[in-house]
Amino acid sequence: MTNWITTPIESPILRGALDLERTANGILPHRLPAWARKQFPDDYLAMVEAQPTGVRLSFRTSATAIELDVLPTRTVYRGAPQQPDGVYELLVDGRPAGRASVPGGTRHVVDMATQSKVTEQGTVGTVRFTDLSAEPKDIEIWLPHTEITELVVLRTDAPVEVTPDRGRKSWLHHGSSISHGANADVPTATWPAVAAARSDVQLTNLSLRGNSLLDPFVARTIRDTPADLISLKIGINIVNTDVMRLRAFGPAVHGFLDTIREGHPSTPLLVVSPILCPIHEDTPGPGALEFDGTRVTFRATGDPAERAAGRLTLNVIRDELARITKQRAADDANLHYLDGRSLYGEKDFIELPLPDQLHPDPATHRRIGERFADLAFGEAGLFNA
Repeated sequence: MTNWITTPIESPILRGALDLERTANGILPHRLPAWARKQFPDDYLAMVEAQPTGVRLSFRTSATAIELDVLPTRTVYRGAPQQPDGVYELLVDGRPAGRASVPGGTRHVVDMATQSKVTEQGTVGTVRFTDLSAEPKDIEIWLPHTEITELVVLRTDAPVEVTPDRGRKSWLHHGSSISHGANADVPTATWPAVAAARSDVQLTNLSLRGNSLLDPFVARTIRDTPADLISLKIGINIVNTDVMRLRAFGPAVHGFLDTIREGHPSTPLLVVSPILCPIHEDTPGPGALEFDGTRVTFRATGDPAERAAGRLTLNVIRDELARITKQRAADDANLHYLDGRSLYGEKDFIELPLPDQLHPDPATHRRIGERFADLAFGEAGLFNA
């Protein structure tokens, strides 16, 4: 019989979350603080900020067995293909050592035709990792990036200690669903996680699927969050939600950067424009989702002729971001710009096309992450400029 030790799930052993909410079941990690969550009455944003992309349990132990009780919450769309259960990944001393999933859980079933939602309450399940070495080791358990996860109980068969500080720099990244990890098969395979592992930095992923929209509460959150390095991937959601015109976009970018600089006046700050996305390169949004019974794809519905009236496309946004960062860099030596097409461009699209016309596949996530690591964190990278 295993003699289990229960360890409270608290901030010292949970990384990548900015707030912990106590629920009836346990702890719910959030990637936006409570004050910010009060400022958006949007169910979709509430869902995606609570999906713990980049969030992981991190501790040191000699345990040979680890159990984590969790309650997943998944959103499913009536008539659409069933998505696989989220993956919990175990890293031991930084190396992959196991994967697990928890079936069941709570389901929000959405009817896309009527936008009605029915909640089917689920039960707690257990993630188990066994047969581990009895030597002291650093453990990370990465939570699924595709579903909300309430953490109920952490059990080990040996005591748990906080992982020692090894002097790694902290990197905070904000972006869209591409940075959140759409189509990545496991949480450590999102492109920011790939870049962080390759560059040996501690990641906080503040990417918000469909909601990288220059919201002031996101800028204030970044302003107030400690970070050694900050990157902002701006553009695709501005276009595919069609939320603003060119007249509003430039001042909104300036305001976003101004707010961040209030808390990080000299932190290296990298503005990244969108990767190549042919449907929106020269065609404005809004984007439309199409489902043919087997797969989901996206298309642009705007009129290219309306660019003259200020409608935004990815090429317009890239030009504006390049102009703004060049202007500001004259007085801000730690502000830099990276064209997203250097991460994924026309040649990449020929080799690795976007399967739904919008999001990269797992192989492309890895390519983007490796390129970002070199261009941003490498010896000649922009973070070291």
